[in-house]
Amino acid sequence: MMIELSNGHRFEYMAASGALAFDGKGWPWEQPLKWCGFLDPSLFTVVIKTLTYNPRKGNLNWYNPLGCIRFLQEGTLNAVGLTNPGIDWWCKKIGPMVKQEHGALVGSIFSDAPHASEAVNELVIMTWMLRYFDLVGLEINASCPNAGHDMMQNAEHVVRCCKAVKEESRFPIILKLSVMHDIEKIVSGIEGVVEAISINSVSWAYMFPRKRSPLAHLGGGGVSGKAAQPFTWNLLKQLVKITSIPVIGPSVWEFDDIQRLREMGAKAISFGSIFLRYPWRPTLFVRKDEKEGAS
Repeated sequence: MMIELSNGHRFEYMAASGALAFDGKGWPWEQPLKWCGFLDPSLFTVVIKTLTYNPRKGNLNWYNPLGCIRFLQEGTLNAVGLTNPGIDWWCKKIGPMVKQEHGALVGSIFSDAPHASEAVNELVIMTWMLRYFDLVGLEINASCPNAGHDMMQNAEHVVRCCKAVKEESRFPIILKLSVMHDIEKIVSGIEGVVEAISINSVSWAYMFPRKRSPLAHLGGGGVSGKAAQPFTWNLLKQLVKITSIPVIGPSVWEFDDIQRLREMGAKAISFGSIFLRYPWRPTLFVRKDEKEGAS
């Protein structure tokens, strides 16, 4: 099981957007685990934390990083809201240090422009800005549950964005979808444009329409991890049935989830919120999976 992109990059394990910060090396609180060997970013193709054209405040505060996160019994709830310093900051401060020999990185972009034409233009500009860096792919985030607007839920708009980015990108395109998308309309328009599909967390309001979110004051947030599996895994199964585009399996929480995702048709495995709750598990799981695969 492996995804091979048109540029020759092959991967089986992915760290989802934001799991290992903006540079793929992990957040400050994860560094002790790296020093001890319990976290090895080199095992993953890492999607950087999603960038927007302009800086976006979101809900993540450096003095209280857990203020927009709640740990559920079997998963996490987050309302980070795409907090980031903007793509210009990344291109000046992070991009020049990115080298593939240090680890394979995928860029991730999102537009929060209020009008469709502006959103497409922003994504195209960001694509051009990233083309000069040593990335292996580019993810279009079409599904943040904390973005504050629903333009990217429009199937035609998502397809238009993918095609516009594809025309300008020198990197293979990965599209990040959610359970709220009209996937049949989208996949029919992105065949030959997108080279892989990833799956995002699930809006609290979608999962629990009659239950108040613990992060309601921040917009509700998105659920990920084991709690989201009934929704994200169902989306995976649907996608596998209707498209030949490789799908990256989401919501890993236990080691056995890797094999379950393969049996559902996933061509690669993504580790997301598990990095937040149990940051040592993804490295442990991959090492164990590789060992069992070699035996």
